[in-house]
Amino acid sequence: MERSRVLLVDAAPGALLGRELERLLGHGLAVTLNLRRVADGAGARADWGGRVDFTDFDPFDEAALLAETVRDGLGHHAVKSRAGVPLRAAFLAGATRPGLAHPLRVIGRAGAGTDHVELAAAARHGVTVTHTPGSNADAVAEFALAQLLALTRGLRSYDEAAHRGEWRAATAPPEELSELTLGIVGPGRIGRALAGRASALGMEVQAFSRRPAVTSAPALASARDLTSASVSAPDLASALASARDLTSASVSAPDLTPAPASAPDLASAPDLASAPHLAPASTPQPTPTPASASAPGPAPRPNRSLPDLLATSDVVSLHLPLTPETRGLIGRAELALMRPGAILLNTARGGIVDEQALADALRDPAHPLAAAAVDTFEHEHAAFASPLFGLPNALLTPHVAGMTRTAMATAALRCADHIAALLAGRPEGIPVVTA
Repeated sequence: MERSRVLLVDAAPGALLGRELERLLGHGLAVTLNLRRVADGAGARADWGGRVDFTDFDPFDEAALLAETVRDGLGHHAVKSRAGVPLRAAFLAGATRPGLAHPLRVIGRAGAGTDHVELAAAARHGVTVTHTPGSNADAVAEFALAQLLALTRGLRSYDEAAHRGEWRAATAPPEELSELTLGIVGPGRIGRALAGRASALGMEVQAFSRRPAVTSAPALASARDLTSASVSAPDLASALASARDLTSASVSAPDLTPAPASAPDLASAPDLASAPHLAPASTPQPTPTPASASAPGPAPRPNRSLPDLLATSDVVSLHLPLTPETRGLIGRAELALMRPGAILLNTARGGIVDEQALADALRDPAHPLAAAAVDTFEHEHAAFASPLFGLPNALLTPHVAGMTRTAMATAALRCADHIAALLAGRPEGIPVVTA
């Protein structure tokens, strides 16, 4: 029986590559490995020659991606990526065109989110799209907490001053976390993981959700009154220490459309203490689910209104998928509602925030927003560009929040299991995303 063909557009990095390949081969799949983003391409050829096929192309070059997917008229039954390589209508049409020996049937992403895929086009061409929601929940929650701590305590400015040989003292003592309210927009797996960590550190946590079941409880009462002070100093810790006297009138906005719930995950994190090259298994078995994935932590207190959450939170952290309903969710009007001295964290998707509006707010010393930490951007990878460049109160990182060893291994192995199950006609329990 002919094996199903899978193209690994960008494989798991380092020692995790061997584990991912063994998982796919153990499922009886024929693997083509793209070496372009493999650190040791020669080593991969030496270790895996004869067991997998190789190619080398830029996955963000749509023409090259399509050419390699359909090379020699063979095609691939599945394409797997982890970095959100764009898979648009032209690619989907070409990868499923009549005459291919193996037209595309499955797209798998080793990570959360499928905004890189044109879902309507995938549905038209009969391509099933899967991903690994929750695989990086702990990693992203930890990263968001690191962003929060770095900005509330002004760590970057102190570090830069110390490297210049300056002994710099705070112009105003910052508030402790127990004095601050964290607002989470999107209390799903990641949002709840962050809520549990923030609550353990003494923060008051509230959340706005697009899901009515989460927002059915009474809204959180309005925040405490604090002594007002203008926010103009570049020292972010001092800005946060400034009081937040909420003087704006009440606001209202329509709630967002409820998001569909996803199916349960199939597999979970591997034991990273094991050797990177595992013996091939005839039928790989899902590994146990980590405790944090099955018990994401206590639910934060619900807030029915996004405007109210923005106006009553000292730190706002975004944890939403990018959809037509969430694109541009945080724009000029929403930023203007935030508390004086507030901080915005975005580890979700760049398109959720209007980056130009965010940059303009951060440049304005009279604006209530004091700082932002951004890990996801509208334009990433080779097209990386942002109006946030150069702003001292913008902490920027290149979409690395979910890239821990455990998270990446979990995502890679789950994705392999999902692809194999879908190609074998066993969709039960596999998270599938539709337009």
